[in-house]
Amino acid sequence: MTTLTDQVGELVRACFSGIWIESHEHHDAIAELSAMCRHQQGWQLASWDIDQGLRTATGAEITGESDVSDPLAAVRALGAMGEQDTTGAGATLLVLQNFHRFLNSPEIIQAVSRAVNEGKASRNFVIILSPLVQLPVELEKLFVVLEHARPDRRELEEIASGIATEEGELPS
Repeated sequence: MTTLTDQVGELVRACFSGIWIESHEHHDAIAELSAMCRHQQGWQLASWDIDQGLRTATGAEITGESDVSDPLAAVRALGAMGEQDTTGAGATLLVLQNFHRFLNSPEIIQAVSRAVNEGKASRNFVIILSPLVQLPVELEKLFVVLEHARPDRRELEEIASGIATEEGELPS
């Protein structure tokens, strides 16, 4: 079974700059993407949500944005984040959580379209993380859609074994 990080890593290396991840476990998906970026030399990861604004993979707030809850500012910030990479070898990934809620605005559709198209040359990637796939017609051909599967029985057993460290805590 191919993991989310394998799929995203392959798409980034192939320069597919628009990635839509259907997920009900946003925290887990971001943690997986963050771990992948740490292991890929030069890859930056930032995430945005309407509550906390634009943040780095470590959770630090990215300053310089006038309104952290502005979805348009988040998309526009991707270009500036990519310019900070002076080596030119890295990739910048911007994860936009629950962004399907904002894709009814013409300004946002245009900004996302521009960011994805320019991202092919600048190695800046727009990743939309959403519990459903709801792409406007203007963006349909610009995004590759992936599914972030929920943990299977084996993964749940590994999680439970890691949590239940005392004798008798893990049910039979």
